[in-house]
Order: sequence, then C-alpha cells, then structure tokens
Amino acid sequence: MTSPCMKEISRGCFRRCCPNQLLGQARDSEPQTRSRSREDFIAATAFSLHPNAQFTNHESIPTLDQSFSSMKRVYPNYPETDQADRIRDQEYYQLTLMNHVCLDYNGHGLFSYTQQLHSNAPFFNIIYKSVNLYIEITRGGQESEFETKIKERIFRFMNISSDDYSLVFTANQSSAFKVLADSYPFHTNRNLLTVYDHQNEAVEAMTDSCRKRSGRVDSALFLWPNMRIQSKKLRKSIVTKNKKRKKRGLFVFPLQSKVTGSRYSYLWMSLAQENGWHVCLDANGLGAKDTETLGLSIFQPDFLICSFYKVFGENPSGFGCLFVKKTRSSVLKNSSTNTGLVNILQASNRPLFLQESTSTDKGKTVLSSSVSVSISVSSSSNQERSKIQEIEEIGDISEQKKVLSFFELWKRDKSLDIEQRSRKPEASSSGVSVDTDFRGLDHADSLGLILISSRVRYLVNWLVNAFGSLRHPHPEDGVPLVRIYGPKVRVGRGPVVAFNVFDWKGEKVDPALVQKLAGRHSISLSYAVLKHVSLVDKGSEERERIVEVKSIENEGQNSPLTKRKERVDLGIPVVMATLGFLTNFEDVYRVWAFVSRFLDADFVEKERWRYMGINQTTVEV
Repeated sequence: MTSPCMKEISRGCFRRCCPNQLLGQARDSEPQTRSRSREDFIAATAFSLHPNAQFTNHESIPTLDQSFSSMKRVYPNYPETDQADRIRDQEYYQLTLMNHVCLDYNGHGLFSYTQQLHSNAPFFNIIYKSVNLYIEITRGGQESEFETKIKERIFRFMNISSDDYSLVFTANQSSAFKVLADSYPFHTNRNLLTVYDHQNEAVEAMTDSCRKRSGRVDSALFLWPNMRIQSKKLRKSIVTKNKKRKKRGLFVFPLQSKVTGSRYSYLWMSLAQENGWHVCLDANGLGAKDTETLGLSIFQPDFLICSFYKVFGENPSGFGCLFVKKTRSSVLKNSSTNTGLVNILQASNRPLFLQESTSTDKGKTVLSSSVSVSISVSSSSNQERSKIQEIEEIGDISEQKKVLSFFELWKRDKSLDIEQRSRKPEASSSGVSVDTDFRGLDHADSLGLILISSRVRYLVNWLVNAFGSLRHPHPEDGVPLVRIYGPKVRVGRGPVVAFNVFDWKGEKVDPALVQKLAGRHSISLSYAVLKHVSLVDKGSEERERIVEVKSIENEGQNSPLTKRKERVDLGIPVVMATLGFLTNFEDVYRVWAFVSRFLDADFVEKERWRYMGINQTTVEV
C-alpha cells in the first residue's frame, strides 16, 4: 500500500492524517503543544451549546439556528467543510426533500442519488459463482471490462496497490468473512482471535467455521463503560511463550469499532505479526478516506475486508471485497470450492434474464434470486403508477404532500435528462457501456481525508456533548437521560455514538422502541448488542441492571483438544447513530431534539395516541 502521507512524513501530516496511534507510547510522548490542542478541543466542545448548559425539558432546548451559531463559534473551521453540503444538496437532495436523517449504516457509496434517478438502467447486478479461492486469486477468473474497471477504481479509493494485493468480490460483508474462514487452514493454524466489542454476524460465521475444524476461538475483552480493550488479556492471547511455534492462526482486527466509535492502536497488528499471526484487517467500520493513513502503509495486513453499497440514503445493497496479500496467497492453497464469491455484471436496459451472462467455473453461472437493482426510469408509466400507489398507502396527509412534491420533482428531472441521456457514450452490443462514473467515490476523493475527518469530528463530538446536557428534573441531582457507551468527547473518536435512553426512574427505555420511534420521526438509527464486556468491578445487582441479554456458549464442544465448558456471554443492547461525510449539522440536531422528547414522561404514550388518531388503528410501540 502506498499513501500520499509517505511523501510528507512531517509531524503535522502524521497528526492530521493518522487518527490511530502507531505506537503504544505515542500518547505519552506527544509534544506539549499537541496535548494542549486536545485539551482545547475538549474544552471548546463543552461550550458548543451554552456554558454548562443542562436541559430538563425538551421545549427549553435552543433552536436549530441558535445551536448552529453556537457550534460555529466554537468550531470556526466547520464552515470550511461546506463543500460537503454543496455535494449533498446537488447529488443527494432526496435527503432534504424526503426530510430523512440517515444515520443507520456506514461504508462507501459507489454512486450518487442523482445518478440513480437519471439512470436508464440499474447500475450493476451480481452473479454468484462456485470457485476455488486460491485458484481465483492466483490465476484469475474471467471478468468483464466493467468488473475490471470497478476493481481499478476500488484499488485507488482504498489506497491499495494491485501489485501487492489480489481482490475478489463477495455477495456481502458476511460472505467475505465466511469465504476467508472456509479457506483458511484452521486444521494447522488452529487459533482464531477477534477484537469486537459487539455482536457481529459476519464474525460469528467465521468463528463457526473455525470451530467446525477443531479450531480454538478467543476474543478480546472490553472494560465497562468506556469499552477500551483490556490490554493485558489481549496481549497474553497474542504473545506466544514458545518462540518456535510460528503457526499461530488468524487475528481479525478492526481499527475502530463500528458500534462504539472506540479506536485501537496499529500496535496490535504489529504485535500479532511479530508473533506469527496472520492478520485480517476489518475495514468496514472505517469512514471515507480513512485508509489513506501512514499506519496502514507500514503495517500491511495479510487480508483486508471491506464493503461498498450503491447509493447513500437508499437501500445499502452492494457487495463485499476481500483483499489477499499476494505473498500470503499460498496460505489458502488447500482451500476447497467456495460459495459467496460473485462476479459484478453491469446492468443494461434489457431485463436481467435476457442479459448475456459471463462464463465462470466450468461455464456455469447462477443468477442470484435476490439481485438488488436501483431505480430505473426506462419504464416510466409502470413506475409512475407504482409511485402513486405508494403515495396513496401513506396515511399522514402532510407526509403525502411531501412525497407528492418529491414525485413531481422526480418527473421533472426525468424529462430534463432525456437530452443528456441521448448524448451518452455509445453502448456495446449488449446494451452496456463501461463508461461509468463512480460519483459517490469521486465526491469523497474530492473532499479528502483531512476535510472529512475534521467535519465528522466536529459533528460527532457536538452530538456527544449535546446528549450529556439532557437530564431529568430532580430535587437534588438530575438523572441523565442518555448514557453513552464508548469514548466521550475526544479528538480521535470514531464517527458513531452508541447510547441508551433512561427514564426519570433510571430505567432503560427499550432500545428497539427508541429506534422505532425515531423511524416515525424520519430518523434512521440502528440497533446493536455490545458483547465481550468485562464487568469484574460491578456488583451482582448492578450487573443485572446493565445486562439485558444473556446467551450460553459451549466453547470447545467440537474440539478434542479442549474441555467442554459453559460461559455466560453478556450482551447490552444499544442504539447507534453513525455519521458520514454527507451528514450535516441539521441531522445531528434533529437526533438530539428527538431524544430530548423522552424528558417528557408521557412521550411514549403520546406517540401511541398520535398515530392512532392519524391512522384510526392501534399501532404497537
């Protein structure tokens, strides 16, 4: 991997481009000026609302304009990121027209909404294939010109050299983990060590594959409630006592948690490599351009997994990517045939079943029964009828008007774009053109790492501080409305906030209910379960109050080398708000304003009656 930062290894570039520490002692050896800048940032954030502001009533919080003015006074450089706002207004205007706050997933969008609206065909389809991973990465499979172009663009965006790595596409993120796990030689390299503070279906598929082949599974533990890694335990799991034992296993490591926003040191990758582990870097939690760091250029993982989706603010369908370091491909030599690998086929304006399929292993291809496609405007009459039907199904009259306005703009843009489409590059005989713009990636590239990281840092820390200002009224000391899990206000925290809402009695409001009510206010949040949490210092009563989910695992039940034992794994359900470079201040303000409504003890009941009045039916909340 090469990085632009390598050309200028100044301390200034290192500080601004590399959010993660390269060395464990980096924090202690920082210059005094850098430490002061961190303190100044934290102090400034505390004043981003009002000095020592606390709100006990949702009607008393400042307005959007007042909050934005205060925020800009504290973060005077935030207006310098308004290029992202212009991109959002021009290319993703459905977020504004549909009054939609999209904070429920992260990743990398390939295209823009404007492209989708103006396209006369879906962007791409995926075709499943059953092949051997080792043969695929060493000899290469037959791929279309369009697929080659996608690979080249992804290599550039991820800042990875095709001379060093091979890339295969998978159906999704989970498939990438499973393909790697099924191909990895756990029968000889028996250990799988993961670093996740949350329940992850993709990783669970990997652990299942390891156990089925008598492998040993271990995980890092995380301290409550800041969710920092329990360093002694993880170091003990990584470091081998027997220096002659080089075949350790697979170390799966994310640079930051996609749930709590906790960031981890590159040192763990280096330590694992020094002790004979193969390192798989999970880049799914990283934001746009985060791979352009000095650290990733130095500590090159053996495998890297990430995913791409089509359009931000829409259904996040797409595909997964598995990068394999070419010098480590021999590790997968004895792999069997894998399912989950796919070819990316550019869609034409012809129906999918009439499109020419690309040849794969033994000339056979299988079309996915769940191929996702983007909006096509080629069949206008059918689409218009479909959209009108969707509008009629909306019970809220005000919402109907919003959707109708959006629908009229959609028709207008479609008619205005006819001339533009007539000037498109000449398509091939199959009705497909390889001249495709990846405008979603282009937008991130145009903004760059420094602007994106600065913008998201201002917004996420403002939201954390704003959550902390909400307290239930109390004679002595107000009970906090929101509890945040993971880092609080910090310069180097990730762009996601995991939290729960508590009522005036200190009882947790069901996170699934918070997510559902947010959806009814056009705010998309996500739901997760924190796992591998160490509560060693908590009493039994507090443990019962904190922990909501308990599951019993039979570790080692498939392994003749370990004794069967039962372990109670703790789980804490949480709500998540994930920010990206297209998130704006109004988005985070609306989340704060929505959560503040839980200061009203009757808010949930009022919501129930409000929807009953609109729809004349009882709605479960």
